[in-house]
Amino acid sequence: MAEQQTDAARRDQLERNLSAVQHRIAAAAALRDAPPPTLIVVTKFHPASDVRILSTLGISDFGENRDQEAAAKAADVAGFAETAAAPPRWHFIGQLQSNKAKSVVKYAHSVHSVDRLQLADALDKAMAAESGRTGRAPLECFIQVNLDERAAASSGQSGAGQRGGASPADVPELADRIASSGLLRLAGLMAVAPLGVPAEGAFEKLAGISARLQADHPGASGVSAGMSQDLEAAIRFGATHLRIGSDILGSRPAVG
Repeated sequence: MAEQQTDAARRDQLERNLSAVQHRIAAAAALRDAPPPTLIVVTKFHPASDVRILSTLGISDFGENRDQEAAAKAADVAGFAETAAAPPRWHFIGQLQSNKAKSVVKYAHSVHSVDRLQLADALDKAMAAESGRTGRAPLECFIQVNLDERAAASSGQSGAGQRGGASPADVPELADRIASSGLLRLAGLMAVAPLGVPAEGAFEKLAGISARLQADHPGASGVSAGMSQDLEAAIRFGATHLRIGSDILGSRPAVG
C-alpha cells in the first residue's frame, strides 16, 4: 500500500510539473504564432518508472545522455512500450563516443550530438548492420553546434562556458556527410546556450546557422535548443525541439 501511495504521489508531482512546463511552452509559442515545439523530457538519472508515468500523461519523447543508462532504460520499458498508446521514442542528447554507435542505434530514434565526421561514419556503419538486422528506419541526426565564441578564440581549449559541438564553419561538411547516407537523416541542428552569456544571443546565432543549413538542405529544419532555464528564448528564435529535465522531473534522485 505504501508503494502504491508513493507511486500515486509521484504521478501527481510529475503531472503538476509537466502542466506548468506545457503552459510555459504554449505561452511562448503563442507570442510568435507558431505551433509548440516537440517536448523531449530528459530522464537521465531518473528511473524507468518515471518514463512509464509520463507516457500515460501523453509524453512520447525522452532524452538520455549516457548510453549505458539509456540502453538499460529502453530495455526496461520495452514491454510497456508495446502496449502504450504512444511508445517512447528515445533521443540521445549527450556527447557520444564513436565506439558506442553500435549500441545507440539499437534503441535511439535520433542522436542530437553529432559533432564530427568520425562519429557520422560510425553511426552510418552501425546503422548498416542494424538496418540489415531489424529493418529499422533511418536514424535522425542533429548536428551539435558550439556557440561559444570564447572557446573558438582559445583554439578549442575547454573553458568554463564551453558546451561542446562542431564549429559553425564545420557544419556544411558534416551536413553533407550525413545527407549522403541513406541510413542517416539530417534533421537539423542542436545547441546548448553557453554558460555565462545571454541565451537570446546564442539562439539568434543558431537561427542564422540553421537558415544557412536549410539553404543547402531544405529538409534539415529541426532546431533542438532550449532547456528548463531558457526554453522561452529558444522558442522565440525558432526551436522545434526542447530538452527539459529538472523542471518536470525535479532534482536528481539520491543514491542509496
